[in-house]
Amino acid sequence: QVQLEESGGGSVQAGGSLRLSCKTRAIMFNSFSCMAWFRQAPGKEREAVARISRGGSTQYSDSVEGRFTIAQDYATSTLSLQMNSLAPEDSAIYYCAAERRGSCSTLWLRADFRYWGQGTQVAVSS
Repeated sequence: QVQLEESGGGSVQAGGSLRLSCKTRAIMFNSFSCMAWFRQAPGKEREAVARISRGGSTQYSDSVEGRFTIAQDYATSTLSLQMNSLAPEDSAIYYCAAERRGSCSTLWLRADFRYWGQGTQVAVSS
């Protein structure tokens, strides 16, 4: 299985910003047709918040639209999630996910992605 490693999580006050990163080997990173960020709060289901295709097309959940930005940097084999205007409801463990098969535009559910990182925790205080 591919190795995905998230970093950048931490504690921040409401209204603040945080940038998450997900890295893997270049060969693996270049093989993904679709990458995404999911989050899971205690007692809740893991949900997608942002997705990006190999060609750079993006999609966001309604809850983060306009506040979060997903991006990929092929020079460093890094997927990022810039999170602005953070609120307590954004607190969760954030996971990097990836898939090699299929069209990215059809992938959004947890089961659609086969490759996952271990997660990085984000805590937003009021």
